[in-house]
Amino acid sequence: MGEIENSGNIILQKYYLEFFNKLKPEVKRKFNWTLQLIATLDYVPEKYFKHISGSTGLFEIRVEVGSDIYRVFSFFD
Repeated sequence: MGEIENSGNIILQKYYLEFFNKLKPEVKRKFNWTLQLIATLDYVPEKYFKHISGSTGLFEIRVEVGSDIYRVFSFFD
């Protein structure tokens, strides 16, 4: 497994950080905003955090910037 960075209650794998570092600054800001939203709200709108049907505990984080949509798989440990 890759190295892990703990950002508050959110743990980021090395693979995510490699992906994140390649993004444009405005996309990075939106990812950070979305992760903060997920970390602080009791109910996160499905637009940003959606359960993947047919799975147990697998979710996708959704980030939309302009006409580009980014999706990152996530789960609770």
